[in-house]
Amino acid sequence: MNHFNSKNITVVLGPTNTGKTHLAIERMTGYASGIIGFPLRLLARENYDRLVSKIGADKVALVTGEERIIPSDARYFCCTVESMPVKNNIDVCSTKTQFDFIAIDEIQLAGDYERGHVFTDRIMKARGVFETMLLGSETALPLLRALLPDARFEFRSRMSKLIYSGPRKLTRLKRRSAVVAFSAGDVYQIAEIVRRQRGGAAIVMGRLSPRTRNAQVEMYQNGDVDFLIATDAIGMGLNLDLSHVALSSQVKFDGHKKRKLLPAEIAQIAGRAGRHVNDGSFGVTDACPPLDVDTIEAIEYHRFEPLKSFYWRNSNLNFSSVRELLNSLEAPPPLPFLFRKRDALDHRAITALVEKASVRDMLAGPEEVKLLWSVASIPDFRQSLHENHYDMLAKLFVALAEEGSLSENIIADAMARLDRLDGDIDTLMTRLSYIRTWTYISQRSDWTD
Repeated sequence: MNHFNSKNITVVLGPTNTGKTHLAIERMTGYASGIIGFPLRLLARENYDRLVSKIGADKVALVTGEERIIPSDARYFCCTVESMPVKNNIDVCSTKTQFDFIAIDEIQLAGDYERGHVFTDRIMKARGVFETMLLGSETALPLLRALLPDARFEFRSRMSKLIYSGPRKLTRLKRRSAVVAFSAGDVYQIAEIVRRQRGGAAIVMGRLSPRTRNAQVEMYQNGDVDFLIATDAIGMGLNLDLSHVALSSQVKFDGHKKRKLLPAEIAQIAGRAGRHVNDGSFGVTDACPPLDVDTIEAIEYHRFEPLKSFYWRNSNLNFSSVRELLNSLEAPPPLPFLFRKRDALDHRAITALVEKASVRDMLAGPEEVKLLWSVASIPDFRQSLHENHYDMLAKLFVALAEEGSLSENIIADAMARLDRLDGDIDTLMTRLSYIRTWTYISQRSDWTD
């Protein structure tokens, strides 16, 4: 597939609440088959539920790292971008890798340090037979024009106004408000204050299990509680009934360092307030410094600095040996504005794994190298990259290389150690993270019986 094939591509750009995702779903269901890659598991689930109610559960599939619902006659797939069944994706969730229609949502994430290389790969390679649609922010426009010169560009305006309302105390927030924090500890602390003072709050974080996250969103949407406490995950397109979004901080940890949020990032989060033609407001809590005038103006008028680069990594990998695999991962990018992703978690994991004698002893040929890469790609949801994670990956690889699948005992033993309710919040969250990792593993039908 030609990396730079940009025919039959429509790029739809605009701020939040412009109907971009709705447009993509309408276009997709006009074809016999289609797939949309979303930036979040929650967003994939939300649109899966919408499609199921519209056309029936037998025609729609949901594929994320932790949830897989794939009817035999599925025609439309809602996936996370990482889980899309595209060519060269080792963890293919379906024998079907060609679709009449393909869309990628929030394509400006190609500029994200951690996940950008995956989005860039999909932008360059994922193509529908008849139509490809890319959705996102205008901050990506110059790079997309350079990357896809034959694409057709459409621009959309927000359907409602977004107005800054300044700082407010947690106890004075209006109903149907979301408070956004940037750590699990802060989310729980704020939720406890709101529950004591205002009577109830739902919690939405990426670290929660799918069932828990879905239940919390439903509790808020049904009106059982009037306040939502969330991480910045809600900024990636969740269609919630919010009238106001308040930041509890302007600083986040981006995987490498703590830094101040960019105006475009604040806009992505604040833009969840106000749906369709209903205006929304945004502000800060009393614990957060007020936003400066330039940032407020940029958000209200949707004017942001364009991205200067996308992250990229070679996806045409050579599995003839570990050395050749590592060399192919380090191939240089084809264009000057593409920055090679150097320390992705899977790359670091495989480098650590080949240092272990038990792993090296099992590397007989290309099939074992490919298996090792699949195992190295298992997420460490604790985000610790602790040696314990590498030890677990090594044991999984050896078991799979020797037996071809994981025995029930291996998974049962892991679950038995995690099936406990004692401990503080951090301990419980760590156990949940382990469970999310095992959920990911157990979704691999070729690894389990």
